[in-house]
Amino acid sequence: MRLEKLAELVELARHLASSAEGLTLDEMAQVAGVSRRTAERMRDALGQVFPQLEEVPDPPTKRFRIPNGLDGFSQAPTTEELLELSKAAAQLRAAGALPRAAVLECLERKVRAATKAKALRKLAPDVEALVRAEAIAVQAGPRPFEDENLIGHLRHALTAMKAVSFRYMGGRTPGERRTVIPFGLMFSRMNYLVAGEVGALQPRNWRLDRIAEIEVLDEPGVPPSQFSLQDYAARSFGIYQDDVEDVVLRITGEGVEDALRWRFHPTQDVHQESDGSVIVRFAASGMLELSWHLFTWGDKLEVLRPQRLRDVMVKQLETALARHRQFPSQDPLASGALSEV
Repeated sequence: MRLEKLAELVELARHLASSAEGLTLDEMAQVAGVSRRTAERMRDALGQVFPQLEEVPDPPTKRFRIPNGLDGFSQAPTTEELLELSKAAAQLRAAGALPRAAVLECLERKVRAATKAKALRKLAPDVEALVRAEAIAVQAGPRPFEDENLIGHLRHALTAMKAVSFRYMGGRTPGERRTVIPFGLMFSRMNYLVAGEVGALQPRNWRLDRIAEIEVLDEPGVPPSQFSLQDYAARSFGIYQDDVEDVVLRITGEGVEDALRWRFHPTQDVHQESDGSVIVRFAASGMLELSWHLFTWGDKLEVLRPQRLRDVMVKQLETALARHRQFPSQDPLASGALSEV
């Protein structure tokens, strides 16, 4: 058997061992990227290597799984896997997401501890060398607020499907106590709880750094069955949610090459015109956050639609110009009005 075929079998075995309910033949074919018939042959081959392979009835089909996991030989991590795990933890720590960084660092230690000493001695030098050779670029922006106790309470409420109560230090009535049904957590430049107040039809975003005195209630808190956090997040360019708009952008000149590789939005459609320009279309809300990003393209990008986005960009520019055209009569640093750093 060729080595790549063996690798595909081992990878499929990992999927079968990591799935509590098992995989159907069609799911096995999708995971392995093969036809159903090939998936059947792979299942039969795995049955010879792993006699514990189970067949679980799930009318009108069947599912297959490998209970009790795999042994250390077939589960040893690769250099690249350990490297990316270490980098993911470092990236979270650099961004200020310390509780989530600590979770990944703990997972990395567990993976290393579960790896046989001989394999680990072989992997460790390469991982350490690559960690030194690859850096995380930290971008300017707000440091996300992450409180381990707060996130722990919210995750408990989400898994137990319970409502929560907290004092919210933002909004129109700062300090008022709110009772909400948690829908999910969104981690971005700012971290948010997506939740709906009891009786409300639509969820809202609640900044985690403004939540205080949280309490998980005994009351049930079940989000609507049709709600999808991924779809909700994809509606907006960033975090802010407002009316969804059909956005059309034209990129020209030096920006064309970048635009063909750029991801503006999950729903985008990118098309290169006969004149060489690139037209990008997508539907999203959050015109203010979108405008902040579009400014980074300078004169290489033009907003064709919607007019509201053009108006938002013009207003932002006018505000900045009004502030910076009013030059002080003298340098405040030179006059001592402000202390130099």
